[in-house]
Amino acid sequence: MPDPVVVLIEDEPQIRRFLRATLTGQGYRLFEATTGADGLVEVGSRQPDVVIVDLGLPDVDGIDVIRRLREWTAVPIIVLSARGQERDKVTALDAGADDYVSKPFGASELLARIRVALRHTAGASHEADDATFTIGELRMDLLRRQVFVGDREVRLTPIEYKLLATLVRHAGKVVTH
Repeated sequence: MPDPVVVLIEDEPQIRRFLRATLTGQGYRLFEATTGADGLVEVGSRQPDVVIVDLGLPDVDGIDVIRRLREWTAVPIIVLSARGQERDKVTALDAGADDYVSKPFGASELLARIRVALRHTAGASHEADDATFTIGELRMDLLRRQVFVGDREVRLTPIEYKLLATLVRHAGKVVTH
């Protein structure tokens, strides 16, 4: 398996430097974004194995980033935030985060939580061996949320993707709304 890809959405330079050294030193491929908007682009283009997101971003609240990500990806999301109140944690988890680490944090704990997220993803991929469907030139990877016609990737809106995924999952059956 290639090195796991992590997208870090964090605006604090010292945290980014620390995590860059920690994660790359452990064999992770790290891509960084300092704003929520840039983070969404990075996740879309890099298709990471894990996303780490801060809640206090300069352009948008991290909760909104989590909600936007959950519209189109199931990638594990770990929140790394100075907000340590229970309601903040519950809000982030309910928005779609998979885990929550409060600042200050230890590198060992964060690395362990990343490993757990990767284990869960690996387990899900074993369950989803049939997550790739091919019909003629059309190929749909439900795990990575990608659609191809021939060798060309097709970009779909979230509604188009959901509709196609529903039809593919129920191929040969009548589907009602």
